[in-house]
Amino acid sequence: QVQLVESGGGLVQAGGSLRLSCAASGRTFSSDAMGWFRQAPGKEREFVAAIDRSGGVTYYADSVKGRFTISRDNAKNTMYLQMNSLKPEDTAVYYCAAKFSGIASVVASTYAYWGQGTQVTVSS
Repeated sequence: QVQLVESGGGLVQAGGSLRLSCAASGRTFSSDAMGWFRQAPGKEREFVAAIDRSGGVTYYADSVKGRFTISRDNAKNTMYLQMNSLKPEDTAVYYCAAKFSGIASVVASTYAYWGQGTQVTVSS
């Protein structure tokens, strides 16, 4: 069974930075594309960033492009999301997700496994 565990969330002031981590187990991590999604209170879950199995292809939501960076370390079975210049509208629960395919996707329904989420709160 695949397990995804997010960490690194917290409370930060606007303009600050956080780095989220997603530790994976139970599958060959390097075979799976991975993604980050987020859900704010009262809103639907939305795509944030995705990365293919090698780390060579990445996608970002327009709202985070230029501020967030997705990466992965296949030797450590871990994916990261470096978040800079945080804004109050980035406040949400952030989820990592894994696909059976090595091809990155922005579509949540293509991901088979999800973590429990980590809260990110950005104060103004």
